[in-house]
Amino acid sequence: MALPTESLIMFDLDGTLAESKMPITKEMSKALALLFAKKRVAIISGGAWQQFQKEVVTQLSSDSALENLFLMPASGTCLYDRKENMWKNEYEEKFTPEEKETIIKALRQAVENNLPIPEQVYGERIEDRGSQITFSALGQEAPLAVKETWDKDQAKRKLVLKELTPALLQYEVRMGGTTSIDITKKGEDKSYGIKKLAAYLMIPLADILYVGDALYEGGNDYAAKELGLHCIQVKNEKETLSLINGWLA
Repeated sequence: MALPTESLIMFDLDGTLAESKMPITKEMSKALALLFAKKRVAIISGGAWQQFQKEVVTQLSSDSALENLFLMPASGTCLYDRKENMWKNEYEEKFTPEEKETIIKALRQAVENNLPIPEQVYGERIEDRGSQITFSALGQEAPLAVKETWDKDQAKRKLVLKELTPALLQYEVRMGGTTSIDITKKGEDKSYGIKKLAAYLMIPLADILYVGDALYEGGNDYAAKELGLHCIQVKNEKETLSLINGWLA
């Protein structure tokens, strides 16, 4: 299996490079470091910058070709790249305090009307990520095994979305990972982030390969498919590691 011909390889994070909210493994870190040396790589996720630092940045060797890595938290509504041995925030589409207040008020109301409070909550349920507000039904620190069984058919979150979407028509409201709902400015989903990075790197969309675990309709990676990118669906981080090692072999 040869390296992809595209000049940029873009990965989703949770469920693709790592288990949800968990650091990438040593094996993944080594494989990515070898990939950075050959290709430019981007990682895009609904998670906050702090999550990227925990899951990715602190796990990478400092002698990796980090200048070839681009990190896109909050569904790509902000971008970090490596310059002069530091991670620099190139842009961030932040909400105003008034926008945050409107979103959080509507979110709390929709959740209260449609979801019973779980017996156990693991950490904060509503997180302000600057350019994205995220609701995590079981809390930000919920164990993966608990999250995976909570809303398999997405029916619980669809009830919240049915009320929340018309209440926040001026914003982008969508399901995130296994238990979350993400809210950004209108039009600012992963497709927005992908197009912003393509413009920043001055490459066409056709020169991007996207790898994700949720490329199906309604999944949080589906925006990449809608843009017409060459996409590869993976089941989990183990399959992604096998894919990368195949490219490098």
